[in-house]
Amino acid sequence: MKRNFTTLARDIIVCSAASATMLLAGTANAQPAPSAEILADPDATAQGDVSVTIYNNNLALVQDIRQLPIRRGTHSVAFPDVSAQIRPETLSFNADGTTIIEQNFDFDLLTPAKLIEKAIGQTVTLVRTNVATGEERRERATVLSTAGGTIVKIGDRIEVLRDDGLPTRVIFDQVPRNLRARPTLSVTLQSDAAGTRPASIRYLTPGLGWGADYVALYDEVRGVVDMQGWVTLTNNTGTTFHRADTLLVAGSVGNNTRRDNNRNMRRAGTETADRERLGEFYLYPIAGRTTIANAQTKQVSFLDMQAVPAAKVYARSVGWLTSDPRPVNVASEIAFSSSAQGGLGDALPAGAVRFYQRDVQGNPQFIGENTIGHTPMGSTLSLKTGDAFDVLVQAEVEKREEISAAEWRKSARYRVVKDGEIVEEGMVERPVDYYRTTMRYTFTNAKPQPVDVELTQAGLDRGWWSRDYRIVSEDVEGEQINSGSRKYVVRVPANGRREVRVTYETRY
Repeated sequence: MKRNFTTLARDIIVCSAASATMLLAGTANAQPAPSAEILADPDATAQGDVSVTIYNNNLALVQDIRQLPIRRGTHSVAFPDVSAQIRPETLSFNADGTTIIEQNFDFDLLTPAKLIEKAIGQTVTLVRTNVATGEERRERATVLSTAGGTIVKIGDRIEVLRDDGLPTRVIFDQVPRNLRARPTLSVTLQSDAAGTRPASIRYLTPGLGWGADYVALYDEVRGVVDMQGWVTLTNNTGTTFHRADTLLVAGSVGNNTRRDNNRNMRRAGTETADRERLGEFYLYPIAGRTTIANAQTKQVSFLDMQAVPAAKVYARSVGWLTSDPRPVNVASEIAFSSSAQGGLGDALPAGAVRFYQRDVQGNPQFIGENTIGHTPMGSTLSLKTGDAFDVLVQAEVEKREEISAAEWRKSARYRVVKDGEIVEEGMVERPVDYYRTTMRYTFTNAKPQPVDVELTQAGLDRGWWSRDYRIVSEDVEGEQINSGSRKYVVRVPANGRREVRVTYETRY
């Protein structure tokens, strides 16, 4: 719709010209512009039926269906209120009986700085007010430069407009071409017939992302956790999406380089969540339509579970068979499941989990946070919330002695193969030095109740040269987690200490 900007913006702004906050005071011969209602109402929009699909990697798919009066033949149609970060090469346009010939994205927005910058080489009107008498004086001036300040030519003199607080206005004769009040996509169409019809655009844009945040209230006495999951939407596209049908995709698509943090997963789940999937991803639709305002963070609840079984875990992982110089605080973790039976019963999008626990007055207090990666349903998670104040472990090499090759292995067979044929076989004496190491783990507990500590001796598999190791003796029966780690669950008495010894035979 053609309107003259003079009727829309007359006497809107009076400001200092040199401060680079000069705004439109009046124009003539302007380009097509949004309606007066859109300019006046910040909540108004030219968008139509908007659907937004948001991915985890700061990427979104926007689909916008608008009712447009399309003329017969070749002409241009403007789509204001698209994302200011639109990727124009991803645009798809569709309307019955039309084909797209050309598209342009006008991303230069109508701002005071842009307005004066685009006026370089043009003539504007300076309006200066005498502060004593209130009298206005007008002069025509040519804008020469805006680098570091505004330089104009008035008659035969060159003047720098100072930011001295004196009342000065700048009146522009017209709005420069391709300078829009809002991000606008212009499409040149070839139409077979005239008439109003639905026209849809679809494009990808960065600047619109989401993540999951979890709030967990842990009850140590009952051994349960109440957990609420929030979807956190962030919009930095430069555009508000009004009453959008919003769909969230949990997963990484395209060339995303983000690595999900799954180090807190003890066991991956094998259950299928009861929600829609798209390819390899789970979908989390937002109930109802929602307005995603620009420069806004919005949170929507998607998970609310009460009394999920949970347990406090004290854990410490020890590296290779070496001594700690001093006792080390064990990690305090909270373990729970995402299974359908006895768990949260859902697939969990990657995000931060923040734990709270009630004090003696019953007030929830923050006790720590950690992160999870995209977690399938049925998984077992154990999240560290901090270090235990009262429970410590010190690992020490109590004794290390060399054992002879005769006690382990003194010969080795060899075979030489050339061109697929065995050319030589034999046996040689190969003395090998091995070591027998006794580790002493000292546990201390200053709590008034006994605790179980999960101690993992890691680093046993040092590579192909040292995979041949043995557990000779252990005070507490261990569980072999993998080729390089063995776990011991040690009960430590209340206000007490306990020593546990394990003897290993290793190459190094």
